[in-house]
Amino acid sequence: MKTAVIWVVFFFLAWGTWQPISLVAQTQTIKAPDLILHHGRIVTVNSQFEIVEALAIQGDRIQAAGSNEQILALATESTQQIDLQNRMVLPGLIDSHVHASGAATYEYDHVVPDVQTVEDVLEYIAQRADALEDGQWIRVQQMFITRLAERRFPTRDELDKVAPKNPVVFRTGPDMAVNSLALQQSGVNEQTPLPPGSSGRIERDANGRLTGIIRGESSLIKFSESQKRPTQSEQLELLQQLLQDYNSVGITSISDRNASDRDLELFDELRSQGKLTVRVFIYYGINPDAEPAEITKRIEQLAAHPLHTYNNFLWLRGIKVFLDGGMLTGSAYMRQPWGVSQIYSIIDPEYRGTLKIAPERLFQISRLALSHDLQMTAHSVGDGAVHNLIDAYERCAEELDVAAARPCITHCNFMSAEAIARMQKLGIVADLQPAWLYLDAVTLEKQFGNQRLAYFQPYKSLFEAGVKVGGGSDHMQKVGSFRSINPYNPFLGMSIAVTRLPRGASQPLHPEQCISREDAIRLYTINNAYLSFEEREKGSLEPGKLADFIILDRDLLLCPDQDIATTRVLATYVGGRRVFEQ
Repeated sequence: MKTAVIWVVFFFLAWGTWQPISLVAQTQTIKAPDLILHHGRIVTVNSQFEIVEALAIQGDRIQAAGSNEQILALATESTQQIDLQNRMVLPGLIDSHVHASGAATYEYDHVVPDVQTVEDVLEYIAQRADALEDGQWIRVQQMFITRLAERRFPTRDELDKVAPKNPVVFRTGPDMAVNSLALQQSGVNEQTPLPPGSSGRIERDANGRLTGIIRGESSLIKFSESQKRPTQSEQLELLQQLLQDYNSVGITSISDRNASDRDLELFDELRSQGKLTVRVFIYYGINPDAEPAEITKRIEQLAAHPLHTYNNFLWLRGIKVFLDGGMLTGSAYMRQPWGVSQIYSIIDPEYRGTLKIAPERLFQISRLALSHDLQMTAHSVGDGAVHNLIDAYERCAEELDVAAARPCITHCNFMSAEAIARMQKLGIVADLQPAWLYLDAVTLEKQFGNQRLAYFQPYKSLFEAGVKVGGGSDHMQKVGSFRSINPYNPFLGMSIAVTRLPRGASQPLHPEQCISREDAIRLYTINNAYLSFEEREKGSLEPGKLADFIILDRDLLLCPDQDIATTRVLATYVGGRRVFEQ
């Protein structure tokens, strides 16, 4: 780390090209900066991770960076100046994985309590039963069992007791626990077969009775919606409020993974109204079970969509499929069996999780996406799913320039040295969620043992191998950077990547995988910009790049480890415009 000399290189920017302009020839056309930040510790996150004192902004771009004397000399009477008083400035933070519109509207019907125990869950369901008519469905979304004190699903009998007259679905991602009335109304019983080719499971106890747990086949339960739904104007307002909350924790860009047509419409409407305060990179959700002709048609439509043309506020650039289940629910597809488990209600010693897409179809979808200039990613939590996805990308590389296409693996929580080496060779990028290590590692260690977690979220190994890895939240529900499911405070993510200290643990989980604070910052800045093909536009504070930056209340490179997660953002700027101030 070193102090940089002034950079005064100006650029005409076209996507994918940089063209320096001679200062001598163009001096008379250079505009004075609109804004200067000075007397600060401005972390550029350039290739040398240089720190400068001052920054000049003109329009929505960074004009120059350097010493106080050099940058202040550019000011005119019209230039706004901010004395940072030695505070730290970072590039605007990027969350590589959110589901923004669903999260924004999740509590529209009613506020959902924060639950800590199975008893809390049952009390909430009982309250919903009192509030609803008999026969109306009660749907509980994403209250993950790994985060409950008892670390288990509520049982069928427990759900029957608190809601005897209402069908109940306790859904955790791709898996669910339901009560007897839900089974009855859906026509599911001991004789019900799984759909042809399904890797899901209808769980039974030792006596053959249905436990109410269904893995990977949520379509078997035919629930109807009982909650009020927001109007379009209400959806727009709630989404805008969430984006502003993202700004409050320093987030200036997001990747929305598994977006729908409705999501595209909402984001585009906010953009047309000038109300987008974060930049949005879109992965459109594809149903891998659709007919091949339908999948082909959809991908061709996405490639021709107007939003597929680059715009630095809203860009449709990728697709996403779900390859396996989840580690929070006991259905991630593993290379070795999960093992019998009270936590996940697993009784089959050979059970390895659920694999949702056959290898040949996964390859066909991947090749189709990459050949249509759409980045491919798949929800791949278990190491078995990760290896299957790499297999598909390796087959694509026989025909396509895969490295240029930057295919992605979403989650890839369980990995191996072999997988990392293969990823590096192909130029595969990774989207990980550090907060899961904080929230769930204690439960996972009880399930798998310490050694099997040696390559659980292996940040150090990924960085050392040269694999580009970005940090995200997988924010699905609720507004509030710590109370949300999952928490989207990026400073929590940085803290965990640095310390690897899970909640409730006294020791770090495989501390050899800890990374430096500099690399933790890269997770949420330049690396995430690379994941979205925008490392020349954002992710670092360099002349010519977008003026997305944040001002912090503390120095992330010097504060104690335990203070990283509670960092407060004092101001957030997107394109040189202040969108949040403490």
